[in-house]
Amino acid sequence: MCFSGVVGISKGSVWSVRFSSIALCAWVHGDPRKVVYPTDSSGQFCGQKDTINENKTILFYFNILKCASPIVLINLQCPTTQLCVSKCPDRFATYIDMQGSYRHNKSYWEYYRQFCKPGFNKPWKVRIYTYISIDVLKRCFPDFSTKNGILTVANQTTFKDGRGKTRNVTDLREAANGINNVLDARSVGMKIFEDYASSWHWILIGLFIAMIVSLLFLVLLRFTAGVLFWIFILGVIGIIGYGIWHCYWEYDHLQGTPGSDLTIYDIGFQTDFRVYLQLRQTWLAFMIILCIVEVFIILMLIFLRNRIRIAIALLQEGSRAIGYIMSTLFYPIITFVLIAICISYWAVTAVFLSTSGEPVYKVMANQTLCKYANLTCDPETFNTTNVTKLCVGAQCTFAFYGGESFYHKYIFIFQLSNAFVFLWLVNFAIALGQCTLAGAFASYYWAFRKPADIPPCPLFSSFGRAIRYHTGSLAFGSLILAIVQLIRIILEYLDHKLKGTQNSFTRFLLCCLKCCFWCLEKFIKFINRNAYIMIAIYGKNFCTSAKEAFFLLMRNVVRVAVLDKVTDFLLFLGKLLVAGGVGVLAFFFFTHRIPVFTQETPTLNYYWVPLLTVIIGSYLIAHGFFSVYAMCVDTLFLCFCEDLERNDGSTAKPYYMSASLHRILGKKELISKKVARVDYS
Repeated sequence: MCFSGVVGISKGSVWSVRFSSIALCAWVHGDPRKVVYPTDSSGQFCGQKDTINENKTILFYFNILKCASPIVLINLQCPTTQLCVSKCPDRFATYIDMQGSYRHNKSYWEYYRQFCKPGFNKPWKVRIYTYISIDVLKRCFPDFSTKNGILTVANQTTFKDGRGKTRNVTDLREAANGINNVLDARSVGMKIFEDYASSWHWILIGLFIAMIVSLLFLVLLRFTAGVLFWIFILGVIGIIGYGIWHCYWEYDHLQGTPGSDLTIYDIGFQTDFRVYLQLRQTWLAFMIILCIVEVFIILMLIFLRNRIRIAIALLQEGSRAIGYIMSTLFYPIITFVLIAICISYWAVTAVFLSTSGEPVYKVMANQTLCKYANLTCDPETFNTTNVTKLCVGAQCTFAFYGGESFYHKYIFIFQLSNAFVFLWLVNFAIALGQCTLAGAFASYYWAFRKPADIPPCPLFSSFGRAIRYHTGSLAFGSLILAIVQLIRIILEYLDHKLKGTQNSFTRFLLCCLKCCFWCLEKFIKFINRNAYIMIAIYGKNFCTSAKEAFFLLMRNVVRVAVLDKVTDFLLFLGKLLVAGGVGVLAFFFFTHRIPVFTQETPTLNYYWVPLLTVIIGSYLIAHGFFSVYAMCVDTLFLCFCEDLERNDGSTAKPYYMSASLHRILGKKELISKKVARVDYS
């Protein structure tokens, strides 16, 4: 049994052992080859080495008309015989044609026989037909095309089925509904893969530039926080302004170009996204969106200018703290590695879970004439039963992978548990980083003489304390957040499943629940973040720290709204500038607009593939480094509020804040003789 290992384990660790047992069972029972290789009616993989199908890598369907949709084909559950072949048919052929030429031309039978079961040598009993098809996802699909609005297969509008009856290719439409979309998606996927293969090293260079720029900005913030952030703001405005000008230039340049006045609705969905860039409407829409964003940012700057000055001053204090503890800038790398491990664990376990199970065989026959249709069967003993006599033409055919054991019945529950463990581990990794950084910055604030009283290796010491003393509190806070996130996932799943059948009341109820749990998740993240700061300062448990942090913030709610959120806004503008700047550089590079690198620029199918990768990656890198600043500001703010409540500036209870921070955040006077320290900041 997979779960026998939990016997005798203490209650405190039984759940972790159970979750580990799920992964162990998945790795034992799962087989990722089922995702890669198609499977024939005997349950054997097509193209698997050391088998009779080693050189037969493609799956062929005897009667594709029985397949309801391409999704059924891809899921290997089409109710027809499936056979591994070396190549797809390249001609129309039926058993009548084959029988007519069998006596005169044996080569016709040799071609036709490759689409029959191995060992079959009775051409007079053949009841299949072949059609011109192509390899799609290692499966033979009809070679559909549209000519003058008429659906054809290899330029033919008719074909003969297995009984010699002439059929129109439109009869294949139901079975092939959406195949063109599958083909287009596969084509786009292959082109994207080719683009990544030819540009991955340039993408890494772009991400490295983003990392260097982010680090450089953070280092410079120690000395010129105000100047750099105003540069950030003006830079973002300038980048958006350039975008508006470029969109207008493209819009004006396309005037008079044939076809440019068509609308997006007229051309419909196109896999070649460059088609949309040839439309004036596309650039007009881009220009309107950028104008709205530009006006919004300018209005925000006008109305929040005074509060922005306060936030910049607080960031300057934070930059001093980071200047004394430079190692904190590199801690996001640890968080990134931990999250990458969590993602890898979840993905591998999910793949193994989804490929768990043994081959399940079912009786394939006419359901109206055979009561045994769709019942499970054993292929080894099927021919000895009465089913073949009672149901003429019935076959015991592979249907899907599954099982009747306890493990196989609850695969969905195990997948849900795996997702829950993933959310819990990711939240714990983030919580560990927040608590570690908060402890390091708190050691800076509560140092009476800065930097003389800052303890050595504050980041390493804070990490050690978090691991040794606060693991339970961090795990508990992460558990609460993971539960809420799992409920949100379940609600999204229910909304997706019930979308076609739900009434107005159900839609309203689901919408309300999704909104409520979204708000709850945001609130818990806010509480957890500040609770971890209080844990790092005082070392109390999660519940006590969360309560004290909440009421402390409520007593300073105006300062929280003004300083914390405006600071977040400024940091967000910084992320946009880093991502936008590197993105513009990547745009000019991948579109061959930098003369120096014209020869080195790779030829791409879609230049937006590496461009979007660089932009998104740059934003995530900037987010990682700027999150250190955000945590620093939040920690210093909570320490400041606590300092104001516990101390009064007297000799007995001196303030620990710097004189500049004291002036910035609301105290009009600072009596130097009451502060028995030298402010080295």
